[in-house]
Amino acid sequence: MRAIATSAAGLVDVEVPEPELHPHDLLVRVEAVSVNPADVKIAAGAGEARRILGFDAAGTVVRTGPEVTGFEIGDEVYYAGDITRQGANAELHAVDARIAGHKPGTLSMAQAAAVPLTTITAWESLFTHLGAHSGTTGTLLVVGAPGGVGSMLVQLAKQLTSLRVIGTASRGETHDWVTGLGADAIVDHRALVESVKSVAPDGVEAVFSPFSEGNIEAYAEIVKPFGHVVAIDDHHPDLFPLKSKSIAWHWEFMFTHAMYQTPDMASQGRLLDEAAAHFDAGRLRSTLTTEIGDFTAAGLRRAHQLVGAGSSIGKVVVRR
Repeated sequence: MRAIATSAAGLVDVEVPEPELHPHDLLVRVEAVSVNPADVKIAAGAGEARRILGFDAAGTVVRTGPEVTGFEIGDEVYYAGDITRQGANAELHAVDARIAGHKPGTLSMAQAAAVPLTTITAWESLFTHLGAHSGTTGTLLVVGAPGGVGSMLVQLAKQLTSLRVIGTASRGETHDWVTGLGADAIVDHRALVESVKSVAPDGVEAVFSPFSEGNIEAYAEIVKPFGHVVAIDDHHPDLFPLKSKSIAWHWEFMFTHAMYQTPDMASQGRLLDEAAAHFDAGRLRSTLTTEIGDFTAAGLRRAHQLVGAGSSIGKVVVRR
């Protein structure tokens, strides 16, 4: 089958064997993939290593493993994959059915491919780590609100909880994007303490942090005592400034379930099915903003350039 792999020369088109199925696997004919910062980071450091990237995907089931339940050949699915296995930048991809969901019927393949990783990350941050529910009140600060995860987190918090949501955005277009997603207030990350205090003088109960470096002291100042920070970046922070307020620090890494085959691994499949119902009901919307109709190394190189620039809004998707 055809695939796109990393190489010393960058992303290249290759021919590889079809993936072998594990007992719980679906074999999916991939129709669209989105590019995440993780793809760009791994590709940049791959060197001569040959690896097929692509975590977010949407496509159609063409075969199932013997222990698969809940899926049949012909089902349309969407998922974020497993960082320990080859990715979805290929004609066919094997994925564990327990971390896959049924694609929202109202979304195109490209729109669906834009959301699994960010939806899972935002969902687990909000509902698992912060313990939020429909009646949860208080204020949540979403740093990097125009990005992929931030865009989903703003929507989930506004649609499925009673939280007040503040998002960071520094340009007119990002301000409009985050406001359109439902944020109650917009602040500037370049003057985080001052701008947050201007709209939340008493501070916030929780912070979502994709960019923690240089922000810990600011979080210590704006988060209320016994508040929470959920982080997804790779920074190794000195958390001591948070101690006096007993502020809790949470790491969210959506690949943990698949990496360690956790007992609740199937929670991600159920999460995606529940999210699909919200997409189909119009409570959530896809964060697709750039669609590239060239599922080749050239198309993926273009997508990596856009994501790597670090200023994109929403998600970049490559489709057939």
